[in-house]
Amino acid sequence: MNVGILTFHFSDNYGAALQAYALRRWLMEQGHHASFIDYRPAHIEHGGRLCLPTSPARLKANLKVVYLAVSSFIHEHFGNRSQKEKFVRFREQFLDVGRDAAPTDNGASLAAAQAYDLIVAGSDQIWSPSQHFGFDPNYFLAFAKRYPARKISYAASFGRDRVSSSEAAQLPQLLRNFDAISVREASGVTLVERATGHRPANVPDPTLLHCDYGELTDRAPPEHDDPYIFCYGLRSPDNIRQTADLISKQLSCPILSPHNPHRRWVEIGDTVHPDPGEWVSLIRNARFVVTNSFHGTVFSLLFKKPFIVAGLTGDKAPANARAINLLRAVGLESRFAPSFSAQNTQALMAREIDWGDVDQRLADLRQAGNAFLSMQLKAVTP
Repeated sequence: MNVGILTFHFSDNYGAALQAYALRRWLMEQGHHASFIDYRPAHIEHGGRLCLPTSPARLKANLKVVYLAVSSFIHEHFGNRSQKEKFVRFREQFLDVGRDAAPTDNGASLAAAQAYDLIVAGSDQIWSPSQHFGFDPNYFLAFAKRYPARKISYAASFGRDRVSSSEAAQLPQLLRNFDAISVREASGVTLVERATGHRPANVPDPTLLHCDYGELTDRAPPEHDDPYIFCYGLRSPDNIRQTADLISKQLSCPILSPHNPHRRWVEIGDTVHPDPGEWVSLIRNARFVVTNSFHGTVFSLLFKKPFIVAGLTGDKAPANARAINLLRAVGLESRFAPSFSAQNTQALMAREIDWGDVDQRLADLRQAGNAFLSMQLKAVTP
C-alpha cells in the first residue's frame, strides 16, 4: 500500500523529527511504502506574510511573523551549522527526505498526493492554530477532499487544551474531510467531539508505538562518560531553570541542554548540538531528566529515567496539556510541577517510580495505536 504522511517532517525540532520517523517506521514495518507529502508552509517556521494591521490582533500577528522571520534568518545564517547539517542527514537517512529546505507551499507537493492509497495527517501539533495564521486547512486534508485515498488523522494534536470560540466554530468544516479521526490528547477528544458530534479515537504519539530505539541510539556512541542532568526546555526558562539547577546541585552533576534555535534566554547549563538520534541517546544515558517538552517526557518514560516535567507558566501554561495528558495516562501526574518549589523538587527526586506499572500502561497505549492504524489500513479500498 502507498501511504502518504502530512506532518512537520521538515522542522529542525527533535520531537517533530522523531514522531515523523516513528510513524513512517511503523507503517514500513507492516510492509507498506510510506513517504512524506513534502509540504513545508512558510508560516510554520519562517513567518509567512504580513497583513494590514487593522486591529490589535492583526498587529500581534504581524509581530509574530517578524519574530519568526528574524529567528529563521538568524538560525539559517548564524546558527550552528553542524547541527543544521545533522538534521539534514537525519532526514535523508531515516525519513528519506531530500535536502531542499525551502518553503514549498505552492500546491505542487499537495497535488502529488493523489497517488496515495491512504493519507495520514499527523502526528504533532498540526492542528494548533497559530497567532499569525490560525488553522492551516491543508493539515486537515482540505486539499485532498476529492482524492480517492482514504483520509485519516493519527494522534493529531491541537497543542493546547482549548481553542477560542472563533476557532472552535471553524472545526466542523475543517474536520469533515476525514474518514477517521484520532487525536493524541484527551483534551483533543473533547474538541473534536464538540465539533463533529462523534468521539474520535484517543491514541498515543507515534514515538510510543515503539519501545526499541536501537536503530538510533546504537549509531550515537555516548560522548559524555560522566553523569549529567539532561535538560530540554522549550518556550520559556521559567520553572525549568530553577528545577534543573537544584537537581544539578543535589546530584553534583553538570547540566546538558540541547540547543533551541528559538531560545531567547541565557542557556541552562552547557549547550550541546545533537541530531535527533543523539538527542535520544542523551536521554537514555542521563542520570536525571528535567523537561517541559512532550517528547522529552515520552523518552524519559521509554528509557525509565527519573524525571520532572517543569510546567510552563503564565500565558504559556495551556501548552502543558500535552505532557499532563500523557502523565495522567501512565499514572505519573505527580511528576508534573506547575511551578518551582525546592521542597517539591526534592520530594520528587526521592520518590521511586513504579516502572512495572508504567510499562503496562505504555503497552496498553501502544496496543490502542496499533489497533487504530491496523483497522484503517484494512479499511482502504483496493
